[in-house]
Amino acid sequence: MAEGNIAIGEEETEGQLAIDVYQDEENIYILAPIAGTASADVNVSITDEIVSIRGERKSGHKASDEEHFVQECYWGPFSRTFVLPIAVSSDKAKATLKDGLLQITIPKDSRSKTKSLKIEMG
Repeated sequence: MAEGNIAIGEEETEGQLAIDVYQDEENIYILAPIAGTASADVNVSITDEIVSIRGERKSGHKASDEEHFVQECYWGPFSRTFVLPIAVSSDKAKATLKDGLLQITIPKDSRSKTKSLKIEMG
C-alpha cells in the first residue's frame, strides 16, 4: 500500500523542479513553476557558483492511491541545483513567489560583464 507518493518500505524520492534560466546585460534570471507551494515551504540558497532550490508541495487532500481515478500531480519534496555559467553577486540576489511562479534575480558580477575593446592602429 502506498502512502502519498512513497510506497512503504521504499526510499523517499524527490521530484526534480523544472526551471528556465536566461540573462540580460545586468542579471541572470531563474524561473520555476511551483504552483501549490507556499513561500515558507521553499528554500533558495545561492553561492557565487551554484543555486539550490528545495521545497515541498503538500497535497491538498487525503485520498489514498486506491481512491484516485488519476494521479498526475507530484506531491512531496522537490529540489533543483543549477551551476551558474558566469560569476554573480550572490549577496544581492532576490527571490519572489507570485501566482505559483518562483523568480530568482541574480546580479552579474561586474568582473564577468563583457567589454568590447576598440582596436587602435599602432
